[in-house]
Amino acid sequence: MVKIKPISPNLREKKRYLAFEVISKDKINFNQTEKQIKESVLSLIGELGYGKAGIMILKETFNNQKGLIKVNNKYVNELKMALGLIKNIDNQKVIVNPIGVSGIINKAKKRYLEVQ
Repeated sequence: MVKIKPISPNLREKKRYLAFEVISKDKINFNQTEKQIKESVLSLIGELGYGKAGIMILKETFNNQKGLIKVNNKYVNELKMALGLIKNIDNQKVIVNPIGVSGIINKAKKRYLEVQ
């Protein structure tokens, strides 16, 4: 059996974790938030850009209207723009505010998601 060599670190795509919060009167659930973020990014950068950006909304980190999105490092600004364009989630007025960006998931969780 032939073992496949892993990709060397300099050839891997670099990723960033963008922390965001949803500000609204009532509580918003994860599924509606995820759907709206995807629609906003698709309308801004299109399907090809969405694929290249490698956007993943991390469900396990979504708590208290805050969460993390994994994205390619070259598409962080486009993602921030798309989040700023979201005005409604499930017919409710909201503000989706990017909090910060980190290259390490544990540091992003500790800095941006823990209640202080």
